[in-house]
Amino acid sequence: MPRIVCVCLSHWPVTRLRRAGLAPDRGPLAVAAEGPGGLRLLALDPEARALGLRPGEPLGRVRARIGVPLQVHPADSESDRAALLRLCRWAEGYAPVVAPFGAAEAADGFYIDVAGASHLRGGEEPLVDDLAGRLARSKIPARIALADTPGGAFALACYGASDRVIVPPGGAEPALRALPVEALRLDPGTVSGLRRLGLRRVGEVDALARGPLARRFGEALLLRLDQAMGRRPEPLAPLTEEAAYRAARGFLDPIGRQSDIVVTARLLMAEIAPRLERDGIGACGLRLVLHRVDGVMRVLDLGLSRPERCPERVAALVSLRLDRLGAGLDAGFGFETVTLTVTVTGALSARQTELGAAPQGDGIDALADALTQRLGRPLLRLGARASHIPERAAQPLPWISDPTPWPDHLPPRPLVLFPRGEAALDVLSTVPEGPPRRFRWRARIHAIVHAEGPERIAAEWWHAPGAARDYYRVECEAGRRLWLYRDGPHAPGRPAAWFVHGVFA
Repeated sequence: MPRIVCVCLSHWPVTRLRRAGLAPDRGPLAVAAEGPGGLRLLALDPEARALGLRPGEPLGRVRARIGVPLQVHPADSESDRAALLRLCRWAEGYAPVVAPFGAAEAADGFYIDVAGASHLRGGEEPLVDDLAGRLARSKIPARIALADTPGGAFALACYGASDRVIVPPGGAEPALRALPVEALRLDPGTVSGLRRLGLRRVGEVDALARGPLARRFGEALLLRLDQAMGRRPEPLAPLTEEAAYRAARGFLDPIGRQSDIVVTARLLMAEIAPRLERDGIGACGLRLVLHRVDGVMRVLDLGLSRPERCPERVAALVSLRLDRLGAGLDAGFGFETVTLTVTVTGALSARQTELGAAPQGDGIDALADALTQRLGRPLLRLGARASHIPERAAQPLPWISDPTPWPDHLPPRPLVLFPRGEAALDVLSTVPEGPPRRFRWRARIHAIVHAEGPERIAAEWWHAPGAARDYYRVECEAGRRLWLYRDGPHAPGRPAAWFVHGVFA
């Protein structure tokens, strides 16, 4: 039987701001977010609640109503969520299954399934006492309840009479009957409908016939009721598993110097490298995440041109990236956690590392990686694409050590290829289907002294209908070598259009 600890964090956005040093320790303090009609209160500290303020009130009306200065901070849901997930990771020290609240809970907090793990802390009551004490010492206000189901634990933690409730196995149902219907995690419309019928307590709803309730309020009401009472299962959605190739390091004394970050990145890569070598792969993409003490994260993505697992080379690339950032890194009061994750992998065969082996990191690939970090943007190269239409046959691709080979059976192609053909006007041709003898292009007359072709390239009918093109390599009197094509055949009263598509070296 599961035993679920629910930790409901009171005014979590305010707590996060104060723990990060972004808000004063004393209030009244509020967090506001955009809502219907403008800014509305999202979270309040106890001093603000003592003034009679409640979440959801319009900020403008609140300022006009109270005479006490109210400190208001903008909401930052991403930072709140990231801080909550870090707290969940910390809570994994009590049990491996930890799940943050979802949308149904409409609050900030998390669940811990302590079944089979509570004896490691001396039992359920010592575990809850230890958890509550550590949160209190860290100045994180919380209400905690332990019950057989997530729904029951949530109801008792958020709506129970005490900040700390422990329900013995099988005792959730009687403990829930006196709680308000809001404790069932229902939408506001359902709660309003129940209260209009005079149903204010969970026990009053549970005593009614289920058929009329389902017809009036839908299946969601019965589902939430049964989940809270333990009549239907409610599996937790624990935190996602760690990446297979990931390492992290925390610091009691935050770091901020570039040299310390580079050394940490090298140590983390040295920790990941044996796992990569065991699986015969290397890192083609890396993500270095620096967690600042105020909750702000700096994310550095590194792309490599070939699979790599050498810690020294990764450290060198990190150093180049930090050199480019300079003051833009903004370490603030320092970074308390550094995480390195392999985001993209590639096959990497075993290679000799001693006895005269060539040093790693030399050649054009190392230069490409260094330029990428120094310039701050990915290096590109032209790669082949499966199309015989000239303007579609190439595409820019990230620099990789072994690009897709170009077809070797094609006739010569110009060094400069225009994105689309440029019109050649006043074309003079002695043979209707032959190459031109003279034409005007870019306001100049070009006389042809030599021509080779034609090379016929048909349209890709599966993309769009079109006429076939006849391409000619021509040389002008001035020595310019151009690539021309005739778009379709000649027709009576409609001479074919000619275009210049490229220039040879």
